[in-house]
Amino acid sequence: MALRVFAHFPPWEWPDDAGLHIQSALTDSSAPEDDRLLAAELAGEFVVTSDEMTASLLIIVNNPDEGEALRSAAVIALGTGLEYADMMGFEDPQDIVISEEVFQRVQAILKDLYDDTDLPEGFRRRVLETSARAPQEWHIDAVREAYNCGDSDWRLSAVFSMRFVCGFESQIIEALETAEDPDIFYEALCAAGLWGLDAAWHHVYPLAVSEETEKALRIAAIYSMAAIRPKEAVGLLGTMTAHEDEDIADAAYEALIETGEFLESEEFDPDEEDEDSDDEDDLLH
Repeated sequence: MALRVFAHFPPWEWPDDAGLHIQSALTDSSAPEDDRLLAAELAGEFVVTSDEMTASLLIIVNNPDEGEALRSAAVIALGTGLEYADMMGFEDPQDIVISEEVFQRVQAILKDLYDDTDLPEGFRRRVLETSARAPQEWHIDAVREAYNCGDSDWRLSAVFSMRFVCGFESQIIEALETAEDPDIFYEALCAAGLWGLDAAWHHVYPLAVSEETEKALRIAAIYSMAAIRPKEAVGLLGTMTAHEDEDIADAAYEALIETGEFLESEEFDPDEEDEDSDDEDDLLH
């Protein structure tokens, strides 16, 4: 019952013992599958990431007797700790959510699982996507192979992984220009923003400004626009902070902060457009 309650509140409002409840449900092999799947999903939240939670997830991930859906959910949940540890390192104790020993163990196990071609492809795709959040040298070949194999599901995993694995700028742009799968296009859009690819601007800008763009895609475009050309994006983002859709307004405000451009001014008027935003034709090129 506690799991259902947690799912209805943001993680930062969870009680201090939330991790114990989640871990208990996750490791209870007699619990209903839906409960364990929900526990695995909740275990991926940063506030409950720990060595103990990671160890419980690894047991499931590495257990062939568990169902593919649960193993996949558990491997995805490992990504939060992996990415944070890779980004922050292990020098400052205040920045450590999982220990270096556990971090290295997760990496080693995920590499072995990815190399096991007898495992279900859907599970191996999740292993690639998760392990790529703390990229190693082997990911370069793995992502390239997945992108070029001709299978749309593997290509989707590859483009997602390109958010984290460097050296795939041309493939990201190619995916933006040729992808028929909307999910692949979405991942390419996010990757272009994360790497600040200026060549993606003429794809990103129209999606960010159009009221016809599907909301999730538009929000991704807003963040990417801010990352690719922050100076040119400031005026438009300022205007969008007053958008009637709260999600779009919030995304615009967060993206605006990430540009760092308006912070140099003592005051910021979200209703005042930047002069550069008046001519859309100029911005598109």
